Amino acid sequence: MVGLATWRQREERRKRPFHGTRGVEELRDRREDCFHGVGPFHCGPGREGGWEEEEEEDPWDSPELQDGAAAWSELDTKGKVLRVVTSTGKGLLLLGFLYMFICSLDILSSAFQLVGGKAAGDIFTEGSVLSNPLAGLVVGVLVTLLVQSSSTSSSIVVSMVSSGLLQVQMAVPVIMGTNIGTSVTNTLVAMTQAGDRNKFRRAFAGATVHDFFNWLSVLVLLPLEVASGYMYKLTKLLVDSFNIQSGEEAPDLLHVITDPLTKAIIELDKSVISDIATGDPAARNKSLILKWCKTFTNVTLRNETVPGPENCTSPALCWCSPDLCYTLRNISETYNIQKCNHIFVNVDLSDLVVGLILLALSLLVLCSCLVLIVKLLNSVLKGQVAVVIKKVLNTDFPFPFGWVTGYIAILVGAGMTFIVQSSSVFTSAITPLVGIGVISIERAYPLSLGSNIGTTTTAILAAMAAPGDTLANALQIALIHFLFNMSGIILWYPIPFTRIPIRLAKALGNITAEYRWFAGVYIISCFFLLPLLVFGLSLAGWKVLVGVGVPIVALLIIIIIVNVLQARRPRCLPLVLRSWDFLPLWAHSLEPWDRVVAVVAAKCCCCCRCCQTAQGEEEEEEEEEEEKGGGGYVLENGDDWEKKREEKDDVLKATQL
Repeated sequence: MVGLATWRQREERRKRPFHGTRGVEELRDRREDCFHGVGPFHCGPGREGGWEEEEEEDPWDSPELQDGAAAWSELDTKGKVLRVVTSTGKGLLLLGFLYMFICSLDILSSAFQLVGGKAAGDIFTEGSVLSNPLAGLVVGVLVTLLVQSSSTSSSIVVSMVSSGLLQVQMAVPVIMGTNIGTSVTNTLVAMTQAGDRNKFRRAFAGATVHDFFNWLSVLVLLPLEVASGYMYKLTKLLVDSFNIQSGEEAPDLLHVITDPLTKAIIELDKSVISDIATGDPAARNKSLILKWCKTFTNVTLRNETVPGPENCTSPALCWCSPDLCYTLRNISETYNIQKCNHIFVNVDLSDLVVGLILLALSLLVLCSCLVLIVKLLNSVLKGQVAVVIKKVLNTDFPFPFGWVTGYIAILVGAGMTFIVQSSSVFTSAITPLVGIGVISIERAYPLSLGSNIGTTTTAILAAMAAPGDTLANALQIALIHFLFNMSGIILWYPIPFTRIPIRLAKALGNITAEYRWFAGVYIISCFFLLPLLVFGLSLAGWKVLVGVGVPIVALLIIIIIVNVLQARRPRCLPLVLRSWDFLPLWAHSLEPWDRVVAVVAAKCCCCCRCCQTAQGEEEEEEEEEEEKGGGGYVLENGDDWEKKREEKDDVLKATQL
């Protein structure tokens, strides 16, 4: 094989004028490089039997979607009518599938709450754990993963702060964790495009750029907040300086359209999770499935017996006898008026079973809608339509206003998220568009940042509807969430050099395109194993967490520094550390792991095929025996069948006797 150094020498020769004998030699060298796969070119047969060089395509470039249909001017009247009807039908189908996709995300969130909602409430009851900022961060991640809704987990935090069970300072890391947990949905959506390598590369990078932004923001801002408390102090100053009155609830914009379908399937009593988190023992026996949609609560003033005078509502409303004490107290009684209309209202199943059913169905609908949406987009976005859309979405403003484009994209992402009231829905919707190349990852990044801002504005409006005694705390938590995302944008967006999440997402996209199984490893490790490990160490105490965590973090920092120096300043390193070749291959390459995965997958497939083959052979043998009529008795050496059958009957009679 032609070495890389030899190829570089030839590249130096190619920079010189191309003429005479040298031209023949260089043509031979280029052809040899093509055959050996060296250099930035791939070769194919030319028109005249020779070889032509073609520059390799950048996998991150948006592919050109070819339009094989005839031009509009070439169509007759019938063809034009058919084209309009077809395009209209595709547009309506696209809207229908998008509607089902959004509804399936809502049902998926309800399913996760049914499966893990009470466990999420129990996690919040560990007050001693939440005093650890790192554990609070992990709790926010785990709870949001369990309920698949940052709004739900944030409302739980607000309830705990309002009830005095959690201080605002302790709630700051939890809010940061909810930001991380909500980004797993679009990462799972990207997995549905694993069939095409380049689409999967772009889709997974477009989804994980949101993950990397959240993780990097937490790595910088959490230690800064623990050391200085700047977010708590700044939001406290804002809340105290404005005399904010309670407002109306956050507007239900998209839910007005989706609720008729989702509420016909399932309705949840989300207050149960908050009650469990705040320590209400009666809430543990309640079902999350809402049975009665209309209730009436009557408050009456009644006499009630209490153990002693200290339990009376006031000394003026207390009467004691030698045996008992009576006091006047407001008693609330709730009367059920009308049952809900969803399909699980009269089903006698546990929350776990209903949650698993909805989880399977919602995932099936979500994946099916996503595949159909991608196919329709590939069909619709062709030719001039694709060119126009790509230019509108990916083109920057002319100089010197090009820098404004990204900030407009942030505003668009914030506005769209405010409309749909869910960052998961918006980022999951743009993920397939990144996969098919309609939106570049450079444009998807500011859209995702705007989505983070949009979901916090909804939380601020929701906090404005809180009662007067809890308004300050609820609003401060919502403002902390907003300030956290704004601080992250200031860190990782204004200067192009600091847009590290894009580079990290592209690197991860290249890895997962080559080794697709690594996408599952990434999701399980970052969103489940790592949070569970930190949470378990936090339960063991600070000493265990520091003793285990500090060496691991130090090792990771050393590896990152060595990798950066290997790429940029290898001369600064000793000869041994200029590459990782001194380590076993499995320790610095995914190739051995890929072979293991391939062998395991092959064995599983082989086992399935062997079972099917064995079953097929047994069925064939049974069919052959039935055709021979021997009832399972095989003829040997041309024996007479009637004679063998009589002998068999005699043996059976003797056995019965």
